[in-house]
Amino acid sequence: MADPSSYRPKPGQIPDSPGVYRFRDEHGRVIYVGKAKSLRQRLSSYFQDLAGLHPRTRTMVTTAASVEWTVVSTEVEALQLEYSWIKEYDPRFNVKYRDDKSYPSLAVTLNEEFPRVQVMRGPKKKGVRYFGPYAHAWAIRETVDLMLRVFPVRTCSAGVFKRSHQIGRPCLLGYIGKCSAPCVGRVSPEEHRELAEEFCDFMAGRTGAYIRRLERQMHEAAEEMEYEKAARLRDDIEALKRAMEKNAVVLADATDADLIAVAEDELEAAVQIFHVRGGRVRGQRGWVTDKVEAVDTAGLVEHALQQLYGEERGDAVPKEVLVPALPEPVGPVQQWLTERRGAAVSLRIPQRGDKKDLMATVQRNAQQALVLHKTRRASDLTTRSRALEEIAGALGLDSAPLRIECFDISHLQGQDVVASMVVFEDGLARKSEYRRFQIKGFEGQDDVRSMHEVIGRRFRRYLQEKQKEGEWSEENAVEAEDSRLDDDGRPKRFAYPPQLVVVDGGQPQVAAARRALDELGVDDVAVCGLAKRLEEVWLPGEDDPVVLPRTSEGLYLLQRVRDEAHRFAISYQRGKRSKTMKAGALDAVPGLGETRRKALLKHFGSVKRLRAATVEELCAAPGIGRKTAETIAAALAAAPAPAPAVNMATGEIMDDTEE
Repeated sequence: MADPSSYRPKPGQIPDSPGVYRFRDEHGRVIYVGKAKSLRQRLSSYFQDLAGLHPRTRTMVTTAASVEWTVVSTEVEALQLEYSWIKEYDPRFNVKYRDDKSYPSLAVTLNEEFPRVQVMRGPKKKGVRYFGPYAHAWAIRETVDLMLRVFPVRTCSAGVFKRSHQIGRPCLLGYIGKCSAPCVGRVSPEEHRELAEEFCDFMAGRTGAYIRRLERQMHEAAEEMEYEKAARLRDDIEALKRAMEKNAVVLADATDADLIAVAEDELEAAVQIFHVRGGRVRGQRGWVTDKVEAVDTAGLVEHALQQLYGEERGDAVPKEVLVPALPEPVGPVQQWLTERRGAAVSLRIPQRGDKKDLMATVQRNAQQALVLHKTRRASDLTTRSRALEEIAGALGLDSAPLRIECFDISHLQGQDVVASMVVFEDGLARKSEYRRFQIKGFEGQDDVRSMHEVIGRRFRRYLQEKQKEGEWSEENAVEAEDSRLDDDGRPKRFAYPPQLVVVDGGQPQVAAARRALDELGVDDVAVCGLAKRLEEVWLPGEDDPVVLPRTSEGLYLLQRVRDEAHRFAISYQRGKRSKTMKAGALDAVPGLGETRRKALLKHFGSVKRLRAATVEELCAAPGIGRKTAETIAAALAAAPAPAPAVNMATGEIMDDTEE
């Protein structure tokens, strides 16, 4: 681990102008590339106190051994140079998007003498016109099959083309009219290229003018009594319309736009792109990335734009690009897109109408892609094994922690304090083993004290179960194992200890958990904490955290365990809070006991509906007479309506009907 001060440039060496910089490690490899409006200000931010840096940035600057920069004239040039260097050096600390699956595209090889229409996957090649990508290859083949009737472009491989040329006979497509057969000279290279370019124009969205031209030719043929030609043109028009109908109409006919949405968490992000041409969704693709650098949504969008349009020119860059957040600053990025298109490009966030609705659809696709990616990653046995091994290595455990228990505390402004315990075995959630705790005896935002109590309660029960089993021996091993099961054959609540206890929090919570275990004499269970803000792993008695690599499967598993404990605790706390609010709202009503309070809440469903009820409606509730109903109505009318509760963990407002 290098000390950043050892390679920090001297004062005055860094210019105060736009540029691109590179951090290199001790072996000279480029590990990070960035751009800046002011190189002096940006680079100075990397050499401040390490404690003030984001953990991902701190890891990068301590891995690096030198920094260098290149001055450019404008921010647009900086953007172009940054993209070129990222492609050239593939730095480990830069965001790297990768396709979440292999998307096929419709490709036209305009770089060949006789252009060919085909399905292509993988990186794009020079001189090839691409359309899509599509979700499935068969969708491309169906579209091409319909369009070959009108645009009989070559689709055969080089080997088939060469053989047909040698024997002087076209393939089957040439005989049935779905290929112009340039292999046997039915059309010249120039005529065939014109067909290919018309095919590209149609696929690019310029459909209306071409169909109108065919309709005009059809009417002219009919007027001249060339009915066979008119019928053929009619069938061509129908084929093109069927090909167009395969793409959903979502926006106005003249709309060419790309819509980009991002779904992210602390470690990963998923990007979805919808390509709209001529008002129709012509293609869709998605990427996922590990967030190995400190980057927000706007930064992810900027990286996505670089990857999406870095190799594109002309019409491949649409007139409009809709995004969830604008890069900062937005001017250079918009100018860079305009230069690549050769015409003005609008980069903006949709605010209303059909475009906003379509963006919501793209966002849902991004969320689903992130969930699917996480599910696939979590279900892979090899990945789970590697994650457990990484955790064992980072925490200094003798063996992989096959059973992990995670604890989290939840409350609302110090009220209704609860705790959760979730269990992961072999890297997978065991929801039947989850437990919930009520923290009683004190109120307040004291997570450390609450953590000490819940850990103590959990392991005190474990020791009680263990004591009941007695001493193990060869003679009573089966009976002892059976004693761990309830009457229905399920494991008892706290019969099995974990190899690792994870707490949601930092050094104070870890110390409280370790102290609770020490007080009970439990010394064979490891403890660690995961601090959410910085994703640092804390160990008992250590002044510095363990920082796992951002791409670590071990860190990914710990995060999943922590997030599941947080979700389970929040759901329990919300239910508790809702019941408390319902019960407390009727406490001020004189002469109303607990039985009738419960009857009222059951009858009306919530305090909100109870407040809105008339005296006659109150009388309809079981056990409520008119005098009591009038008292209830008067008491509720005089009492102020409760302010909306705000969850301190998430900042969201929760209504009193929420369960």
